[in-house]
Amino acid sequence: MAQQLPEDAVGRRVSCDGERGTVRYVGTVPPTTGLWLGVEWDNPERGKHDGSHEGVCYFTCRHPTGGSFVRPKKANFGMDFLTAVKQRYELGLDQAIGEEVRISTKTVKMVDVGSLDLSGNLLSSWEVVAAITEQLEKLQVLYLRLAPIHSSINPFVRILLFSVCYLFSLLVLCCATMWPHIEELFLNDNDITELQRPVDVLQGLKVLDLSNNSLVQESVLQISNLSRLEILNLSSTGLTTIHLSDALPGTKTAMFPALKILLLDDNKISEWGVINELDKLSALVQLSCKRNPLMDLDKNHETTRQLLIARISQLEILNRSQVLQEERRGAELDYCKKFGRAWLQAGGHSDPEKNHPSAEFIAQHPRYLTLIQKYGAPEEDELKEQKPFALKDQLFILVVCIEIFNVFFPPGSMVVQKVRGLLYRLLKLPGTELRLSYTSSKMEGKEIEIDNDLKPLQFYSIEDGDRILVRWS
Repeated sequence: MAQQLPEDAVGRRVSCDGERGTVRYVGTVPPTTGLWLGVEWDNPERGKHDGSHEGVCYFTCRHPTGGSFVRPKKANFGMDFLTAVKQRYELGLDQAIGEEVRISTKTVKMVDVGSLDLSGNLLSSWEVVAAITEQLEKLQVLYLRLAPIHSSINPFVRILLFSVCYLFSLLVLCCATMWPHIEELFLNDNDITELQRPVDVLQGLKVLDLSNNSLVQESVLQISNLSRLEILNLSSTGLTTIHLSDALPGTKTAMFPALKILLLDDNKISEWGVINELDKLSALVQLSCKRNPLMDLDKNHETTRQLLIARISQLEILNRSQVLQEERRGAELDYCKKFGRAWLQAGGHSDPEKNHPSAEFIAQHPRYLTLIQKYGAPEEDELKEQKPFALKDQLFILVVCIEIFNVFFPPGSMVVQKVRGLLYRLLKLPGTELRLSYTSSKMEGKEIEIDNDLKPLQFYSIEDGDRILVRWS
Protein backbone atom coordinates (compact mmCIF):
# COMPACT_ATOMS: atom_id res chain seq x y z
CA MET A 1 0.00 0.00 0.00
CA ALA A 2 1.42 3.38 -1.01
CA GLN A 3 2.29 5.76 1.80
CA GLN A 4 0.10 8.86 1.96
CA LEU A 5 1.91 12.17 1.53
CA PRO A 6 1.91 14.01 4.90
CA GLU A 7 0.35 17.49 4.97
CA ASP A 8 3.51 18.82 6.66
CA ALA A 9 5.87 17.17 4.18
CA VAL A 10 8.16 20.21 3.81
CA GLY A 11 10.85 19.94 6.46
CA ARG A 12 10.24 16.23 7.04
CA ARG A 13 13.01 13.67 6.84
CA VAL A 14 12.78 10.95 4.16
CA SER A 15 14.71 7.96 2.90
CA CYS A 16 14.91 6.86 -0.71
CA ASP A 17 16.93 3.96 -2.08
CA GLY A 18 19.09 3.87 1.06
CA GLU A 19 19.83 7.62 1.04
CA ARG A 20 18.42 10.12 3.55
CA GLY A 21 17.48 13.74 3.12
CA THR A 22 15.08 16.55 4.01
CA VAL A 23 12.09 17.63 1.95
CA ARG A 24 12.51 21.28 0.90
CA TYR A 25 9.75 21.57 -1.71
CA VAL A 26 6.41 19.96 -2.63
CA GLY A 27 4.75 20.84 -5.93
CA THR A 28 4.94 20.70 -9.68
CA VAL A 29 8.06 21.13 -11.81
CA PRO A 30 7.10 22.23 -15.36
CA PRO A 31 7.17 21.10 -18.05
CA THR A 32 6.55 17.72 -16.34
CA THR A 33 3.17 16.84 -14.85
CA GLY A 34 2.31 15.53 -11.41
CA LEU A 35 3.69 16.15 -7.93
CA TRP A 36 7.39 16.20 -7.06
CA LEU A 37 9.34 16.37 -3.82
CA GLY A 38 12.42 18.57 -3.80
CA VAL A 39 14.90 16.84 -1.49
CA GLU A 40 18.19 18.09 -0.04
CA TRP A 41 20.27 14.96 0.53
CA ASP A 42 22.57 14.35 3.50
CA ASN A 43 25.08 13.01 1.01
CA PRO A 44 25.53 15.78 -1.62
CA GLU A 45 26.89 13.23 -4.11
CA ARG A 46 23.39 11.73 -4.23
CA GLY A 47 21.97 14.97 -5.69
CA LYS A 48 22.13 16.57 -9.12
CA HIS A 49 21.61 20.31 -8.61
CA ASP A 50 21.12 23.09 -6.03
CA GLY A 51 17.31 23.12 -6.13
CA SER A 52 17.00 24.90 -9.46
CA HIS A 53 15.58 23.49 -12.70
CA GLU A 54 15.68 25.22 -16.09
CA GLY A 55 16.44 28.59 -14.51
CA VAL A 56 13.74 28.39 -11.80
CA CYS A 57 14.78 28.08 -8.12
CA TYR A 58 12.38 25.75 -6.29
CA PHE A 59 14.48 25.36 -3.11
CA THR A 60 18.06 25.96 -1.91
CA CYS A 61 20.79 23.59 -0.75
CA ARG A 62 24.00 23.94 1.20
CA HIS A 63 25.90 22.12 -1.57
CA PRO A 64 25.63 22.92 -5.30
CA THR A 65 24.82 19.27 -6.07
CA GLY A 66 22.93 18.46 -2.88
CA GLY A 67 19.38 18.43 -4.29
CA SER A 68 17.14 16.53 -6.65
CA PHE A 69 13.45 15.88 -7.34
CA VAL A 70 11.79 12.54 -6.56
CA ARG A 71 8.26 11.29 -6.91
CA PRO A 72 6.35 11.01 -3.59
CA LYS A 73 5.82 7.26 -4.06
CA LYS A 74 9.61 6.72 -3.88
CA ALA A 75 10.02 8.58 -0.56
CA ASN A 76 9.65 6.85 2.79
CA PHE A 77 8.58 9.14 5.64
CA GLY A 78 9.04 6.43 8.29
CA MET A 79 6.72 5.35 11.11
CA ASP A 80 5.90 6.42 14.65
CA PHE A 81 8.19 5.45 17.56
CA LEU A 82 5.84 3.02 19.32
CA THR A 83 5.10 1.10 16.12
CA ALA A 84 8.84 0.88 15.37
CA VAL A 85 9.61 -0.49 18.87
CA LYS A 86 6.83 -3.05 18.68
CA GLN A 87 7.89 -4.20 15.22
CA ARG A 88 11.53 -4.37 16.27
CA TYR A 89 10.77 -6.59 19.24
CA GLU A 90 7.88 -8.48 17.63
CA LEU A 91 5.27 -7.06 20.00
CA GLY A 92 1.60 -7.07 19.19
CA LEU A 93 0.16 -3.63 18.60
CA ASP A 94 -2.06 -4.09 21.66
CA GLN A 95 0.90 -4.83 24.00
CA ALA A 96 2.43 -2.07 26.08
CA ILE A 97 6.03 -1.50 27.05
CA GLY A 98 6.51 -2.94 30.53
CA GLU A 99 4.54 -6.14 29.86
CA GLU A 100 6.19 -9.56 29.60
CA VAL A 101 6.12 -10.95 26.04
CA ARG A 102 7.31 -14.07 24.26
CA ILE A 103 9.97 -13.71 21.52
CA SER A 104 10.74 -17.08 19.98
CA THR A 105 11.28 -19.37 22.99
CA LYS A 106 12.20 -16.67 25.50
CA THR A 107 10.16 -14.45 27.77
CA VAL A 108 11.34 -10.84 27.87
CA LYS A 109 10.11 -7.66 29.48
CA MET A 110 10.27 -4.26 27.86
CA VAL A 111 11.76 -1.94 30.49
CA ASP A 112 12.83 1.68 30.71
CA VAL A 113 16.07 2.58 28.92
CA GLY A 114 19.15 4.58 29.88
CA SER A 115 20.55 5.06 26.36
CA LEU A 116 18.55 5.77 23.22
CA ASP A 117 19.93 6.05 19.67
CA LEU A 118 17.60 7.99 17.36
CA SER A 119 20.33 9.18 14.99
CA GLY A 120 19.48 6.79 12.18
CA ASN A 121 15.79 7.64 12.09
CA LEU A 122 13.69 10.15 10.13
CA LEU A 123 12.74 12.42 13.01
CA SER A 124 12.27 16.04 12.02
CA SER A 125 10.38 17.43 15.02
CA TRP A 126 11.64 18.12 18.53
CA GLU A 127 8.08 17.82 19.78
CA VAL A 128 8.23 14.15 18.79
CA VAL A 129 11.59 13.72 20.53
CA ALA A 130 10.17 15.38 23.63
CA ALA A 131 7.15 13.06 23.61
CA ILE A 132 9.47 10.05 23.43
CA THR A 133 12.03 11.08 26.02
CA GLU A 134 9.66 12.40 28.67
CA GLN A 135 8.33 8.87 29.10
CA LEU A 136 11.81 7.40 29.67
CA GLU A 137 12.54 8.32 33.26
CA LYS A 138 15.99 6.70 33.36
CA LEU A 139 17.23 8.10 30.04
CA GLN A 140 20.76 9.53 30.33
CA VAL A 141 22.27 9.17 26.82
CA LEU A 142 20.56 10.42 23.67
CA TYR A 143 21.94 10.13 20.10
CA LEU A 144 20.23 12.47 17.62
CA ARG A 145 20.49 13.79 14.11
CA LEU A 146 18.18 16.75 14.47
CA ALA A 147 18.82 20.47 14.84
CA PRO A 148 17.92 21.56 18.39
CA ILE A 149 15.12 24.07 18.99
CA HIS A 150 13.42 25.25 22.15
CA SER A 151 11.45 22.24 23.30
CA SER A 152 11.29 20.27 26.50
CA ILE A 153 13.22 16.99 26.60
CA ASN A 154 14.07 14.77 29.54
CA PRO A 155 16.06 17.17 31.78
CA PHE A 156 18.16 14.34 33.24
CA VAL A 157 19.91 13.48 29.96
CA ARG A 158 23.69 13.62 30.59
CA ILE A 159 25.07 12.80 27.12
CA LEU A 160 23.88 14.35 23.84
CA LEU A 161 25.21 13.55 20.38
CA PHE A 162 24.34 15.92 17.50
CA SER A 163 26.48 14.64 14.62
CA VAL A 164 25.88 16.11 11.14
CA CYS A 165 22.96 18.30 12.22
CA TYR A 166 24.06 21.54 10.53
CA LEU A 167 24.14 23.37 13.86
CA PHE A 168 25.69 26.71 14.70
CA SER A 169 27.09 27.85 18.04
CA LEU A 170 24.43 30.39 19.02
CA LEU A 171 21.65 27.87 18.38
CA VAL A 172 23.33 25.35 20.69
CA LEU A 173 23.65 27.92 23.48
CA CYS A 174 20.03 29.01 23.08
CA CYS A 175 18.93 25.41 23.55
CA ALA A 176 21.38 24.56 26.34
CA THR A 177 18.87 25.59 29.03
CA MET A 178 17.01 22.38 28.10
CA TRP A 179 19.99 20.32 29.28
CA PRO A 180 20.72 21.34 32.90
CA HIS A 181 22.51 18.08 33.70
CA ILE A 182 24.46 17.67 30.45
CA GLU A 183 28.02 16.36 30.96
CA GLU A 184 29.01 15.19 27.47
CA LEU A 185 28.14 17.05 24.26
CA PHE A 186 29.16 15.81 20.80
CA LEU A 187 28.79 18.45 18.07
CA ASN A 188 31.15 17.02 15.45
CA ASP A 189 30.54 17.47 11.71
CA ASN A 190 28.25 20.50 11.91
CA ASP A 191 28.28 24.08 10.61
CA ILE A 192 29.81 25.58 13.75
CA THR A 193 32.35 28.30 12.95
CA GLU A 194 32.52 31.02 15.59
CA LEU A 195 32.11 29.83 19.18
CA GLN A 196 30.10 31.91 21.64
CA ARG A 197 30.80 32.23 25.37
CA PRO A 198 28.46 30.03 27.47
CA VAL A 199 26.88 32.07 30.28
CA ASP A 200 24.91 30.19 32.97
CA VAL A 201 24.69 27.12 30.69
CA LEU A 202 26.85 24.05 30.06
CA GLN A 203 28.78 24.72 33.27
CA GLY A 204 28.73 21.03 34.22
CA LEU A 205 30.13 19.95 30.85
CA LYS A 206 33.03 17.47 31.09
CA VAL A 207 33.36 16.31 27.46
CA LEU A 208 33.00 18.47 24.34
CA ASP A 209 33.57 17.26 20.77
CA LEU A 210 33.83 20.02 18.14
CA SER A 211 35.80 18.01 15.58
CA ASN A 212 35.23 18.51 11.86
CA ASN A 213 33.89 22.06 12.24
CA SER A 214 35.67 24.95 10.49
CA LEU A 215 36.27 27.05 13.60
CA VAL A 216 37.35 30.68 13.80
CA GLN A 217 40.42 29.90 15.88
CA GLU A 218 40.30 33.08 17.98
CA SER A 219 36.85 32.03 19.22
CA VAL A 220 38.14 28.80 20.83
CA LEU A 221 38.96 30.76 23.98
CA GLN A 222 35.26 31.64 24.32
CA ILE A 223 34.73 28.23 25.93
CA SER A 224 37.72 28.50 28.27
CA ASN A 225 35.40 29.37 31.18
CA LEU A 226 33.94 25.85 31.26
CA SER A 227 35.49 25.06 34.62
CA ARG A 228 34.68 21.32 34.62
CA LEU A 229 35.64 20.55 31.03
CA GLU A 230 38.11 17.62 31.05
CA ILE A 231 38.11 16.40 27.44
CA LEU A 232 38.10 18.67 24.37
CA ASN A 233 38.23 17.43 20.78
CA LEU A 234 39.33 20.09 18.29
CA SER A 235 40.54 17.71 15.57
CA SER A 236 40.03 18.76 11.95
CA THR A 237 38.94 22.29 12.84
CA GLY A 238 41.57 24.17 10.80
CA LEU A 239 43.52 25.41 13.83
CA THR A 240 46.95 26.93 13.22
CA THR A 241 47.56 28.59 16.58
CA ILE A 242 46.45 28.79 20.21
CA HIS A 243 47.34 31.76 22.39
CA LEU A 244 46.57 31.75 26.12
CA SER A 245 47.16 35.44 26.61
CA ASP A 246 46.48 35.68 30.34
CA ALA A 247 49.73 33.87 31.27
CA LEU A 248 53.38 34.74 30.63
CA PRO A 249 55.78 32.13 29.14
CA GLY A 250 56.56 29.47 31.71
CA THR A 251 53.49 30.18 33.88
CA LYS A 252 50.05 28.57 34.10
CA THR A 253 46.82 29.96 32.68
CA ALA A 254 43.47 30.31 34.43
CA MET A 255 41.75 29.14 31.22
CA PHE A 256 40.47 25.59 30.85
CA PRO A 257 41.31 24.83 34.51
CA ALA A 258 40.20 21.18 34.44
CA LEU A 259 41.23 20.24 30.88
CA LYS A 260 43.09 16.91 31.00
CA ILE A 261 42.76 15.58 27.44
CA LEU A 262 43.14 17.68 24.28
CA LEU A 263 42.80 16.28 20.74
CA LEU A 264 44.29 18.39 17.94
CA ASP A 265 44.76 15.81 15.17
CA ASP A 266 44.53 16.79 11.49
CA ASN A 267 44.98 20.52 11.92
CA LYS A 268 47.47 23.03 10.45
CA ILE A 269 49.73 23.57 13.47
CA SER A 270 53.31 24.18 12.33
CA GLU A 271 54.89 26.31 15.09
CA TRP A 272 56.54 25.18 18.32
CA GLY A 273 55.04 28.25 19.96
CA VAL A 274 51.67 26.48 20.01
CA ILE A 275 53.19 23.63 22.04
CA ASN A 276 54.70 26.15 24.45
CA GLU A 277 51.22 27.62 24.95
CA LEU A 278 49.80 24.17 25.77
CA ASP A 279 52.27 23.87 28.64
CA LYS A 280 50.32 26.69 30.29
CA LEU A 281 47.33 24.37 30.79
CA SER A 282 47.56 23.36 34.43
CA ALA A 283 45.74 20.00 34.21
CA LEU A 284 46.81 18.76 30.73
CA VAL A 285 48.11 15.17 30.84
CA GLN A 286 47.11 13.78 27.44
CA LEU A 287 47.64 15.31 24.00
CA SER A 288 47.14 14.04 20.48
CA CYS A 289 48.40 16.15 17.56
CA LYS A 290 48.91 13.65 14.77
CA ARG A 291 49.01 14.72 11.12
CA ASN A 292 49.92 18.35 11.75
CA PRO A 293 52.75 20.00 9.74
CA LEU A 294 54.68 20.34 13.01
CA MET A 295 55.06 16.57 13.21
CA ASP A 296 56.99 16.56 9.93
CA LEU A 297 59.41 19.42 10.63
CA ASP A 298 62.05 16.84 11.53
CA LYS A 299 62.45 13.74 9.38
CA ASN A 300 62.93 11.74 12.55
CA HIS A 301 59.51 11.48 14.22
CA GLU A 302 61.15 10.21 17.39
CA THR A 303 63.02 13.53 17.69
CA THR A 304 59.74 15.43 17.31
CA ARG A 305 58.18 13.30 20.02
CA GLN A 306 61.07 14.01 22.40
CA LEU A 307 60.75 17.77 21.80
CA LEU A 308 57.03 17.64 22.51
CA ILE A 309 57.61 15.76 25.76
CA ALA A 310 60.31 18.20 26.89
CA ARG A 311 58.17 21.25 26.13
CA ILE A 312 55.03 20.09 27.99
CA SER A 313 55.85 19.28 31.59
CA GLN A 314 52.89 17.15 32.68
CA LEU A 315 52.22 14.95 29.66
CA GLU A 316 51.55 11.32 30.53
CA ILE A 317 50.20 10.24 27.13
CA LEU A 318 51.30 11.68 23.77
CA ASN A 319 49.63 10.64 20.51
CA ARG A 320 48.00 7.73 22.34
CA SER A 321 51.34 6.39 23.56
CA GLN A 322 52.39 6.48 27.20
CA VAL A 323 55.24 8.79 28.22
CA LEU A 324 57.51 6.70 30.43
CA GLN A 325 59.51 8.27 33.25
CA GLU A 326 62.83 7.31 31.67
CA GLU A 327 61.66 8.69 28.31
CA ARG A 328 60.83 12.05 29.88
CA ARG A 329 64.21 12.24 31.60
CA GLY A 330 66.04 11.46 28.34
CA ALA A 331 63.91 13.94 26.36
CA GLU A 332 64.51 16.77 28.83
CA LEU A 333 68.26 16.14 29.04
CA ASP A 334 68.55 16.09 25.26
CA TYR A 335 66.51 19.30 25.07
CA CYS A 336 68.95 21.05 27.42
CA LYS A 337 71.87 19.98 25.23
CA LYS A 338 70.16 20.71 21.91
CA PHE A 339 69.44 24.34 22.79
CA GLY A 340 72.35 24.91 25.16
CA ARG A 341 74.40 26.86 22.62
CA ALA A 342 71.44 29.15 21.85
CA TRP A 343 70.93 29.66 25.59
CA LEU A 344 74.54 30.79 26.07
CA GLN A 345 74.40 33.09 23.06
CA ALA A 346 71.19 34.66 24.41
CA GLY A 347 72.85 35.58 27.72
CA GLY A 348 72.59 32.32 29.62
CA HIS A 349 75.31 31.32 32.09
CA SER A 350 76.07 28.36 34.36
CA ASP A 351 76.45 30.81 37.25
CA PRO A 352 72.87 31.52 38.45
CA GLU A 353 73.79 35.13 39.27
CA LYS A 354 74.93 35.71 35.69
CA ASN A 355 72.19 33.69 34.05
CA HIS A 356 70.04 36.27 32.27
CA PRO A 357 68.89 34.92 28.89
CA SER A 358 66.95 37.28 26.64
CA ALA A 359 63.16 37.56 26.69
CA GLU A 360 63.14 36.25 23.14
CA PHE A 361 64.90 33.04 24.20
CA ILE A 362 62.52 32.59 27.16
CA ALA A 363 59.53 33.04 24.85
CA GLN A 364 60.89 30.36 22.51
CA HIS A 365 61.96 27.99 25.30
CA PRO A 366 59.86 28.78 28.40
CA ARG A 367 60.83 25.55 30.20
CA TYR A 368 64.58 25.84 29.66
CA LEU A 369 65.44 27.57 32.93
CA THR A 370 63.32 25.07 34.87
CA LEU A 371 65.10 22.18 33.17
CA ILE A 372 68.63 23.39 33.91
CA GLN A 373 67.58 23.94 37.52
CA LYS A 374 66.40 20.32 37.51
CA TYR A 375 69.41 18.74 35.77
CA GLY A 376 72.09 21.41 35.91
CA ALA A 377 73.45 23.46 33.01
CA PRO A 378 74.92 21.39 30.14
CA GLU A 379 78.71 21.09 30.10
CA GLU A 380 80.74 22.66 27.30
CA ASP A 381 81.67 19.29 25.75
CA GLU A 382 77.98 18.33 25.66
CA LEU A 383 77.24 21.33 23.48
CA LYS A 384 79.68 20.31 20.75
CA GLU A 385 78.02 18.84 17.69
CA GLN A 386 78.41 15.07 17.75
CA LYS A 387 78.69 13.25 14.47
CA PRO A 388 76.72 10.07 14.04
CA PHE A 389 78.49 6.75 13.97
CA ALA A 390 79.60 5.77 10.48
CA LEU A 391 78.29 2.22 10.39
CA LYS A 392 78.66 0.08 7.31
CA ASP A 393 75.45 -0.85 5.49
CA GLN A 394 73.48 1.10 8.10
CA LEU A 395 73.17 -1.95 10.35
CA PHE A 396 73.99 -2.12 14.04
CA ILE A 397 73.94 -5.38 16.00
CA LEU A 398 73.32 -5.37 19.75
CA VAL A 399 74.25 -8.57 21.60
CA VAL A 400 71.80 -9.03 24.45
CA CYS A 401 73.00 -9.50 28.02
CA ILE A 402 69.91 -9.81 30.25
CA GLU A 403 72.03 -9.57 33.43
CA ILE A 404 73.35 -6.11 32.43
CA PHE A 405 69.87 -4.96 31.38
CA ASN A 406 68.48 -5.94 34.77
CA VAL A 407 71.09 -3.82 36.56
CA PHE A 408 69.57 -0.68 35.07
CA PHE A 409 65.98 -1.79 34.45
CA PRO A 410 63.81 -4.00 36.70
CA PRO A 411 62.78 -7.26 35.02
CA GLY A 412 59.81 -6.69 32.72
CA SER A 413 60.25 -2.90 32.51
CA MET A 414 62.57 -2.79 29.49
CA VAL A 415 59.94 -2.16 26.83
CA VAL A 416 60.73 -1.83 23.12
CA GLN A 417 59.99 1.90 23.18
CA LYS A 418 62.78 2.40 25.73
CA VAL A 419 65.17 0.40 23.57
CA ARG A 420 64.44 2.69 20.62
CA GLY A 421 65.01 5.79 22.74
CA LEU A 422 68.34 4.48 24.01
CA LEU A 423 69.49 3.60 20.49
CA TYR A 424 68.60 7.04 19.11
CA ARG A 425 70.72 8.70 21.80
CA LEU A 426 73.53 6.15 21.60
CA LEU A 427 73.96 6.12 17.83
CA LYS A 428 73.07 9.77 17.05
CA LEU A 429 71.30 8.46 13.99
CA PRO A 430 70.19 10.57 11.03
CA GLY A 431 66.52 11.50 10.89
CA THR A 432 64.72 8.28 10.12
CA GLU A 433 62.75 5.44 11.65
CA LEU A 434 64.50 2.48 13.23
CA ARG A 435 63.57 -1.07 12.24
CA LEU A 436 64.26 -3.66 14.94
CA SER A 437 64.45 -7.42 14.69
CA TYR A 438 66.35 -10.21 16.44
CA THR A 439 67.94 -13.58 15.80
CA SER A 440 68.44 -16.47 18.20
CA SER A 441 70.76 -19.45 18.19
CA LYS A 442 67.71 -21.57 19.01
CA MET A 443 66.10 -20.62 15.70
CA GLU A 444 68.87 -20.81 13.12
CA GLY A 445 68.25 -18.81 9.95
CA LYS A 446 65.13 -17.06 11.27
CA GLU A 447 64.86 -13.30 11.87
CA ILE A 448 61.92 -12.08 13.98
CA GLU A 449 60.60 -8.52 13.70
CA ILE A 450 60.23 -6.45 16.90
CA ASP A 451 57.21 -4.35 15.98
CA ASN A 452 55.26 -3.55 19.16
CA ASP A 453 56.75 -0.59 21.06
CA LEU A 454 54.61 -1.16 24.15
CA LYS A 455 55.72 -4.76 24.77
CA PRO A 456 58.66 -5.68 27.05
CA LEU A 457 61.61 -7.51 25.51
CA GLN A 458 60.53 -10.60 27.43
CA PHE A 459 57.42 -10.70 25.23
CA TYR A 460 59.66 -11.69 22.33
CA SER A 461 61.45 -14.35 24.46
CA ILE A 462 64.80 -12.61 23.93
CA GLU A 463 67.54 -14.32 25.90
CA ASP A 464 71.28 -13.94 26.65
CA GLY A 465 73.34 -14.07 23.48
CA ASP A 466 70.48 -13.20 21.14
CA ARG A 467 71.24 -10.43 18.67
CA ILE A 468 69.05 -7.34 18.17
CA LEU A 469 69.47 -5.99 14.64
CA VAL A 470 68.97 -2.24 14.16
CA ARG A 471 68.39 -0.98 10.63
CA TRP A 472 67.65 2.43 9.13
CA SER A 473 67.68 3.91 5.67
